[in-house]
Amino acid sequence: MTLATPSPLVSSSAPTRKEASRARGKRPVERDKRRSSVLTIILWMTLAYFLLPLVWLFLSSTKTNGDLFSTFGLWFGQTFALFDNVGQLFTFQDGIFVRWMGNTALYAITSAVGAALLATMCGYALAKYVFKGRSFVFALILGAVMVPLTALAIPTYLLFSAANLVDTPWAIILPSLVSPFGVYLIRVYAADAVDDSLIEAARIDGAGEFRIFTTIASRLLAPGIVTVLLFALVSTWNNYFLPLIMLNNPALFPATVGLAQWQQAATGGGGAQVLFSTVLTGSFVSIIPLVVAFLFLQRYWQSGLSTGGVKG
Repeated sequence: MTLATPSPLVSSSAPTRKEASRARGKRPVERDKRRSSVLTIILWMTLAYFLLPLVWLFLSSTKTNGDLFSTFGLWFGQTFALFDNVGQLFTFQDGIFVRWMGNTALYAITSAVGAALLATMCGYALAKYVFKGRSFVFALILGAVMVPLTALAIPTYLLFSAANLVDTPWAIILPSLVSPFGVYLIRVYAADAVDDSLIEAARIDGAGEFRIFTTIASRLLAPGIVTVLLFALVSTWNNYFLPLIMLNNPALFPATVGLAQWQQAATGGGGAQVLFSTVLTGSFVSIIPLVVAFLFLQRYWQSGLSTGGVKG
């Protein structure tokens, strides 16, 4: 009895397993390349969308008032007047812009730290503690996220006016401490970042709830805390409407309201047009601290995302 051997013709024409898998893998790779190219183009377009206004602002701050209206917006003017504009900015009206920047830093830093602390405590409690009415409280917070800030402007003003806090720094700081979105963000993040087994182990070892929160939970929640901190910092730093209705004393103005006052003077006529370059230079100087804060705090995102998980 003889065993049949496969035909040479069939064996030579049939592809090997390695060749077949290689052929099957070509199309997905090519499809992924096409997708990555499209995403790269979209990314560069998005980057240009966000960076072009900053580039325009920087270039405009290097121009004189005449070059602002006679040269191309996205290129330098005939005279590089950045240092002259900066000198004019910090000396105009006895250097009140320095006072405005100090007020802005005070309002923004105090509000950001307070908002991040309160949002972290509230979000952690909603995520890790079971108590009666927890779902109702979280639903109220979600509803507060949907309320526009302009709708709360008049009630907030009337409330602070009754408490004699109008035209004081507290009129800016206290409303900025409330961050419903920050509470929502921390609550969602804490539900996964802080493992229940760690909390139970700490309780078995005799740690109290405050110690668990400060030594364990706060470290695991670092990326979320930094995110809320940055959101609150940028929101208060760029806030214009609330200081506009709450403050009357120019010495208490933040940079947003102060520069807007100069802009109104520049567009009001009477030979005040020389303030255009000063206002643009002030706008450029006022965003530098935000860029520095983001570059400094982003490392906490990277370190927190790599070390904040719990190994099973």
